[in-house]
Order: sequence, then structure tokens, then C-alpha cells
Amino acid sequence: MTGTTVCRTVVAIALTATLAGLTGCTSSSGPADGGPGGSAPPAATPQSSASSTAPPSPSLTGPSAEALRAVERATGRAGSARVESTTVMGSELSLKAAGALGWRDDGLTGTLTITYTGGTTAETMRRLGTTAMEARYLPDAYYAEVGDEFADRVGGRHWIKYVYEDLEDLGGGAGAGFADQMRNTTPNQAVKLLLTAEDVRRVGEEKTRGRRTTHWTGTVGGATAQTVDIWVDDRDLLVKKVERGRTENGELTQTAYYSEYGVTVSAERPPAADTADFKELLASQGG
Repeated sequence: MTGTTVCRTVVAIALTATLAGLTGCTSSSGPADGGPGGSAPPAATPQSSASSTAPPSPSLTGPSAEALRAVERATGRAGSARVESTTVMGSELSLKAAGALGWRDDGLTGTLTITYTGGTTAETMRRLGTTAMEARYLPDAYYAEVGDEFADRVGGRHWIKYVYEDLEDLGGGAGAGFADQMRNTTPNQAVKLLLTAEDVRRVGEEKTRGRRTTHWTGTVGGATAQTVDIWVDDRDLLVKKVERGRTENGELTQTAYYSEYGVTVSAERPPAADTADFKELLASQGG
């Protein structure tokens, strides 16, 4: 495996864990031009929220606003939940993730198991002996587990540490603001996005995984519009969220289901001796 291939793989893993973590909560994703030094495969990296890049929208008022703000408060107060999510990004990548995430004052925490289900990035990872990985999210960084084959290429270490600030330059600057977004990510961010949508509306009552829910939808983001749909239960807690938008690599669809709000969340740092630092690894490979 060449240094360029190692760099591309390290960045691909970063993008995978990033998309999974932000899908589990919420993100507005945009196109990236590639990784440091142009070494990354094309992919989407998290941007600042659509509401911050679009022209300011008037705040929603009336009964719809009151209902959505109740959801925002209840979901934010819950602090944690079990999450199941899927992400499909054109022909580049599709993945699923499952685990538990928390969103307390100090930032996103928790553990997800991420499985590659399709796309060119998934094929690359399969050739390296990796079809799934564990990602551990802590307030300052996340850790991605790699398989034995790839570990042999990085000094035998099975974990890669991605400090959030180090990802700010990922994709030629596309990751600007990423550290703050990871720290502030919560499921109720989807509700905050809907509160900026001029066309937000209550679709009606629907069954979602056997639970009675209320479906809301809206379009956010102006010229780079994306649709946001949420399903809310009778406790004002988010049960399901779907975001759809476009990237340079095609349509991006992210779906997440939430359950067991308030669940205990844990994420331990892997042993230092078995961990490689993302930034140092790129530098050592000439990335």
C-alpha cells in the first residue's frame, strides 16, 4: 500500500465516521474537493448548518412554531438516545450505523458501529479487509477502529484518533466550523432547521415503527436547499428524521431513528499504544 493510498484511506475513514456521527444527530452536508493535499476521495464533509449559510429567514410564529419549539426543548433535555441511521451519497458511499449517542453540555459522546453497505468508498474499504468499524465519539475527538490489514500499514495500531480541530482543513477548507458543529450537535438541531423554513407544515399523524407520530416537513437552505422531515411522538421527542440534499457526488439522503431516550452512554478512549493520530499519520505518509 502506497503512502497516497494510506492517506486516501485515512481521510475516507474520517468522512465515514463524520457522516455517521452527524447523521445520528443532524448535519447539513456539502461537497468537498478532496482531502489534505488533494489525497482524499471525493466525498461530502459537514458544513455549517444550512440556516447559517442561507439568507436569514424570518422566525416561524404561531401554533406550528410553538409545537416545534416544544420538540426542540424536550429532545434537547433528554440528553441521549439509541440511534439507528443510514446514509446514501450518490454512488460514492452508503452506510448504516447503530449505537447510543449523548449530547450533554460538553459535546457529542457515544459509540456507533458503522457498516459499509455500498458505493466506491465501501469497495475500497472492503479491499482493505474492512466492512465495518467502531467509532467512539468524545468531546474533543473521535476514534475510528481499523482492521488488521490496514493496521499493519500504520505501525500495527488499530485505532485512528481524529481531533476535531485537525479536521477543520479537511477537503481544502470544507471542514471550516466542523469542531464547533461536532460539539453542538444534537437531534433537536433538525427542529431548529425547520424553525427557519418558510414552508414548514404539519403533514399529519403517521405510524412510525409502530408508534403514533406527527410528521412535519420543510425546506431550508435557500439556493442549496435541502428538505428536512421529522416524526415526533406524544412526548414531543424525535422518533425519526430524514434530510435530503445534493452534493457534487450526487443525492445525499440521511435517515435516523431514535429510541430509549435517556439511555446511559459510554465511550472510552482506546489504549494510546494502539492509537495513531490522524494529523501525524498524514504527515508521516506525505499527505
